[in-house]
Amino acid sequence: MSAARAHSPELSEDRLVALLRQHAEPLPAVDDPRFADAFERYADARVVLIGEASHGTSEFYQARAAITKRLIERHGFSIVAVEADWPDAARIDCYSRQRQPVAWVDDTFKRFPSWMWRNQEVEHFVRWLREHNAGLPAERRVEFRGLDVYSLGSSIREVLRYLDRTDPQAAAAARRRYGCLSPWQEDPAVYGRNVMLGQPSCEQAVVEQLQALLAQRLEYIGQDGERFFNAERNAHVVLAAEHYYRAMYRGSTESWNLRDRHMFDTLKALLEHRGRDAKAVVWAHNSHIGNAAATSMGWGGEFNIGELCRTAYGRAAVLIGMATDRGEVAAADNWDEPMQVKQVIPSRSDSWEQLFLRAGVPVSLTDWRNDQDELRQALARPRLERAIGVIYRPLTERQSHYFRAILAEQFDAVIWIEQTAAVTPIGPQQVDPDIVPDTYPFGE
Repeated sequence: MSAARAHSPELSEDRLVALLRQHAEPLPAVDDPRFADAFERYADARVVLIGEASHGTSEFYQARAAITKRLIERHGFSIVAVEADWPDAARIDCYSRQRQPVAWVDDTFKRFPSWMWRNQEVEHFVRWLREHNAGLPAERRVEFRGLDVYSLGSSIREVLRYLDRTDPQAAAAARRRYGCLSPWQEDPAVYGRNVMLGQPSCEQAVVEQLQALLAQRLEYIGQDGERFFNAERNAHVVLAAEHYYRAMYRGSTESWNLRDRHMFDTLKALLEHRGRDAKAVVWAHNSHIGNAAATSMGWGGEFNIGELCRTAYGRAAVLIGMATDRGEVAAADNWDEPMQVKQVIPSRSDSWEQLFLRAGVPVSLTDWRNDQDELRQALARPRLERAIGVIYRPLTERQSHYFRAILAEQFDAVIWIEQTAAVTPIGPQQVDPDIVPDTYPFGE
């Protein structure tokens, strides 16, 4: 238990509301050019992690985009790292850095939940990023990268495609090693279950393949450093995914921790690859970017990328959460079912969201990073917080979508948007029955 939590006085809810009203900085609408002005204060950070309380809320995407643009344009941030698969994000990266023409909207993010990244809000940001990069030399262009672990099959294909072009003999050896996983590339959850039931694992084979790739690092970098870096990261994804799908059947805590450890390791690799002065913005769900140690997740043994960044970078990592009271969200009833625009019901009376609502500032930034001692102490006790992933079940909202959190330690600041709308998806959102959802059974 932290010192802040142990010594925090018990304040009345009226006093909590009064403090939030006092410290809430009103913001214009998210599409107003002045929206990002309040976020200049985070220019000193190396990593700014911007969360979202759901994966299907338009204002959350727009707010992240506005903040990120400002940090890129004025403060030298050069990496946008998102809760998405590396190979799909790499196609956006190629498009946005003008490396090759790529129809990323047509070719990427086709498995459930496609609307999470195939939406107009993301498309508008990516188009802006391409235009921004067009005026920069290649080495200064801003990257768009994926942090997640789910792309087992596509990452294997990317490694093999690279080796086919670069070193055909090594490609043949890689095919033999990855052949262990061939039957399961499009159904990795079944691989994990089979290993649990006693079948041999492919761990040694994927470890050997990563080692073989790294052993030729200097030679491959000499031919094309960017292509090698992409292949290397895909080989790391294959290794992490193989571990992840085995861990799924041993417990959700272990698999969650493997996933967020991989996200953090990928972020570190991106910063190191870019150079000592590199700075990154991370886009992910609140449950990933808020310090897990201050939530019921952490109290149950889980950690996340936010906690790891706070430990590694200290004050140079800024954790910003987002929250809303009501409105609409793009989500599904169950895994692998079609997207719907669903009504977000008003927040519970015993939630953090309810306190922000009662404070009466419809769009605001509340920041306690810079020595707001009274406010920090007031927020240093556990209270319910809502989290909506790609599945939303209003009828069981308390059990399905609320967890306990100590806000003062979870985030450095919160963006509050009282009423929100759903993202606008691009293209049909019907689920392709031939594409297995690698992200099952998790909705964040």
